[in-house]
Amino acid sequence: MNIAIMGIRGIPANYGGFETFAEELSTRLVIKGHEVTVYGRSNIINYPHRFYHGVRLIILPTITHKYFDTVFHTFLATIHSLFMKFDVILLCNAANSLFAFMPRLYGIEVCLNVDGIERKRAKWNVLGRLWYRIGEVLATLFPSVLVTDAKVIQDYYRMTYHKESIFIPYGAPVDKVHSTEILKNLGIENRNYILYVSRLEPENNAHLVIRAFEQVPTHMHLVIVGDAPYSKKYIEDLKKTKDSRIIFAGYVFGQGYKELQSHAYCYVHGTSVGGTHPALIEAMGYGNCVIVNGTLENLEVVQDCAIAFRENDADDLLEKLKMVTSGGVDLDSYRLKAMRRIKEQYSWESVVNAYEHLFYALLEGRALPTAS
Repeated sequence: MNIAIMGIRGIPANYGGFETFAEELSTRLVIKGHEVTVYGRSNIINYPHRFYHGVRLIILPTITHKYFDTVFHTFLATIHSLFMKFDVILLCNAANSLFAFMPRLYGIEVCLNVDGIERKRAKWNVLGRLWYRIGEVLATLFPSVLVTDAKVIQDYYRMTYHKESIFIPYGAPVDKVHSTEILKNLGIENRNYILYVSRLEPENNAHLVIRAFEQVPTHMHLVIVGDAPYSKKYIEDLKKTKDSRIIFAGYVFGQGYKELQSHAYCYVHGTSVGGTHPALIEAMGYGNCVIVNGTLENLEVVQDCAIAFRENDADDLLEKLKMVTSGGVDLDSYRLKAMRRIKEQYSWESVVNAYEHLFYALLEGRALPTAS
């Protein structure tokens, strides 16, 4: 097949979950013998080559602005794609659903991965939330098929819009690395830090995690991994903490990210908006004991393989952190259960196979995979 992926910032991944997803999916589809093109944004991707592990890269300009970046770039990518003879396009993000009808007029199948209920994110103003609400409606009309990455999101579209979708989660490796270079650079030690990974935006609750950790009587560090281009004031406020145990590592990818995940004492996942969060399943796949914000989406992922705190409750998170750092939890048991769950339910191999089967079903006019 000749496949395109668009609606993201591009690969090699250096921003967030959708980008990691696109990198893993595209490179693995190439190994399976397909032609894959990933569209990227000129303000993010500066990779000097036309191909990345066999994936064709097409870098187009964009408008560097919180409200126009995604939709403007996707509009350009959509227009460009009409001349490329793609068989199928994987479009990411419900904000881009408006553009799904254009390739379909040219006979190109379009799969839309809507992600979570993005209009709930605090960074959007009234117009931003309205655009996402409209995007949800158009997502039920324009694409060939709707893909949801969590059953909670699948149920949302079913109940709200009476629209069935195909459930395909994100994937994660089950792995551990032994190198510790980034630990040395940050001045931390193996199993002597708590890890938090996310874009630093309010709904991901870094402020809540910091507030709770500041009250935990421990010699351990809290390592905050992540950043965000449009949350400058929020990030400045986070960094006003006077707790010297807290380290802001910024964006970390590649081997450094694997090292941090592999050697953490435990992992705290604070996000409250979205579907299946890549950082959460990655933390589980790298064998972490996870303390997770108790949203329906997060609980769907972890089941009994993590410790949950009451949704967005800093006091309950504090109690869970005290319990874990004081030795009151069998961390190894949680670590083993987490890795087993990722291997069984969230492997990249199964995710890629699911997308490949879906694409073939669309192109061959066969019945789509069951929605449940």
